[in-house]
Amino acid sequence: MTAQASDLAGEEAPAVTAAGMADEIAVAVPERGAAGKPVSTPAVPTVAGAGAPPLSADGVNLRSPELYLNRELTWLQFNFRVLNEARDKRTPLLERVKFLAIAAGNMDEFFMKRIGGLKQQIGAGVIKRSIDGRTPQQQLDECRVHMAEFRRQQREVFRALVDDLSQHDIRIVKFSTLNEAQRTTIREYYEENIYPLVTPLAMDPAHPFPYISNLSLNLLVTLKFPHDAQLTLARIKVPVGSGVPRFLRFGGGHQFVLLEDAMAHFLADMFPGMEVESVELFRVTRNSNTERDEEGADDLVAMIEAELRDRKFAPIVRLEVGAGINPHHRGMLAAELGLDEVQDVYETDVMLGMRDLWDLAKLDIGELHDKPHQPIDNVKLLEQDSIFHLIRENGPILLHHPYESFATSVVRFVREAAEDPKVLAIKMTLYRTSADTMIVDYLIEAARNGKQVAVVVELKARFDEAANLRWAGRLEEAGIHVTYGVIGLKTHCKTILVVRRDYNGLRRYCHIGTGNYHAGTARLYCDLGILTCEKDFGLDLTELYNYLTTGCRPAHSYRKILAAPTTMKKGLLAKIEREIALCAAGQPGLIRLKCNALEDVEIVEALYRASIAGVTCELIVRDTCRLRPGLAGISENIKVISVVSRFLEHARIYYFRNGGQEEYLIGSADLMTRNLESRVEVIAPVELPALQKELHGIFETQINDQRSAWDMQPDGSYVQRRPRPGQRARASQEAMIEAARLRGERSKRLRKMQPRAFARRGQRRES
Repeated sequence: MTAQASDLAGEEAPAVTAAGMADEIAVAVPERGAAGKPVSTPAVPTVAGAGAPPLSADGVNLRSPELYLNRELTWLQFNFRVLNEARDKRTPLLERVKFLAIAAGNMDEFFMKRIGGLKQQIGAGVIKRSIDGRTPQQQLDECRVHMAEFRRQQREVFRALVDDLSQHDIRIVKFSTLNEAQRTTIREYYEENIYPLVTPLAMDPAHPFPYISNLSLNLLVTLKFPHDAQLTLARIKVPVGSGVPRFLRFGGGHQFVLLEDAMAHFLADMFPGMEVESVELFRVTRNSNTERDEEGADDLVAMIEAELRDRKFAPIVRLEVGAGINPHHRGMLAAELGLDEVQDVYETDVMLGMRDLWDLAKLDIGELHDKPHQPIDNVKLLEQDSIFHLIRENGPILLHHPYESFATSVVRFVREAAEDPKVLAIKMTLYRTSADTMIVDYLIEAARNGKQVAVVVELKARFDEAANLRWAGRLEEAGIHVTYGVIGLKTHCKTILVVRRDYNGLRRYCHIGTGNYHAGTARLYCDLGILTCEKDFGLDLTELYNYLTTGCRPAHSYRKILAAPTTMKKGLLAKIEREIALCAAGQPGLIRLKCNALEDVEIVEALYRASIAGVTCELIVRDTCRLRPGLAGISENIKVISVVSRFLEHARIYYFRNGGQEEYLIGSADLMTRNLESRVEVIAPVELPALQKELHGIFETQINDQRSAWDMQPDGSYVQRRPRPGQRARASQEAMIEAARLRGERSKRLRKMQPRAFARRGQRRES
């Protein structure tokens, strides 16, 4: 967020900072339930190795398995926290439906990526243990235990939500309960909009078992001709998506029938003259780990296209079936799909594919949603016509999305670069984007305006490969120089470099961020960015882009940024070691880290050593966390919290007290080995005291959050913070929304009081 003071016509506007917000949040002990326990998630099992050293500071082996939690199991812990938001009645009802859809979608991806990966390792005979002491088979077995508990809770939450929705006249009903007029309404819609899309496929000696697409919902239909004992099976794909809703509305209110339920009653149209013996529902999940050897590829684009084809036909890792399925049909499906019927088949009596609940969550019923949030324009970007003048004259500008508008800051930066005749070149990285972001359009416009434009497109951004191939094609057709980064490394950094001929020569303008250049996620993810024209940043990004387009590493260290895979990990470890040394010399030590995941073993070990040395470590880790806080003599100076709230926490901030010469860094990298060693990442220092104060405020607000924060326990479980009865606790994100609103109102008042200071030309803005 940008809560810094505004200097307008000599008047300094009072700053509304997150530090001030933190003062409004009451600190309270967790609320106790009937059993005297706070809301919690299950513990992650630990592995006791033979002859493992005791958990003490005296000669302890900091690579002992007991000190590390499992990556997969701690991610599952995170999804339990997401699911809890669907259960928590403090959350508006349709937002709870949204969280149930998110948790279901998360689990789909977990099977596609993580379970698929474990199965590949097991199939390859891998028995090497992870740092937490588990073989791939042990990890898979323990994941299955947690996934079974997740399914149980998911079913419970779904049924509770259905009941709560009915209290607001939002109902999912059985087709069989409808009256004749209602059935006619749905039949007419079906025949006009859905029936032409449906293709039944028989399964008999003349028709082999059909291809089943990933995450598809399917009807398994048993048929026979009258007076004939011979049964025939057919598969029908339920055509959800591409404009076809899963929930079919009827009547004037919010009454719905599931598409598959309606289709099951219209089968006579597809199979005339045949009798339907049974209709059963199933859904499959395929492995998405189909990456090929990039270093041996002659054509990276062709390799990615082949990889996408491989994924389409990748092995299936999960079969979900409706309750009561014929045991013979269940076994047949498992056999045809190459699955273990006991381990890989999941039966449920509630809705399959709950990620489709997004359709219900979007119902336009204001009182059942969070209060609408409208991002403000960054107060430093209101004063003059040119964004380049603002960056040059106001110093570095810190951006905080979604509290501040992505469109009027980052997108504006690219748009003005495309239009400004003084801009000579634009370079940027593109990991994920979307059609409504318009950045690609502005890059094309820049090329047509005669500017040199170079874009590094990451073709291997998981699940966005096809989209990125299309973006790359569009950019190349416009004459833009498109490259795909360094062989063997994903380009995950979020950077833009603009070269402009200013009044006193060439100047480089930079954006370095924590999130993708994607308008959709910028409204849903909490991310940070910095706009700057400081010389050293420009020189660093120039060398970074030379590396990305040639593969030749810079001859010397970067001046400001830390970049993976070259300097970032060593730099972060050195900063932790420095904090340890300063603490040993009598200085109070403090490390604060905010990231999505903490998985890298060397970073965890360094934090353990810091804790043993007396350094206070406060970690805000959204999901995966290998580190165990609160272990006597080892990590008793470490606290870990996770914040799960309205927006997805996505920003990375790294803080080191450094003997009072405080350091703050923001950037794209999580503390995972893949980010630090196998990707091109960038984190950048934030040095202006006013901006450091804002980052401090974010830490303070979230560390003191009593509504959305979960405290990690030494055993890997999490306890949700709750206020005492009668005590009001506001989520940290709600506090930041309010702070942004106050900044926006203050800015509007000043603009009215001093309109000349804010005179600006009419601008074509992104909608």
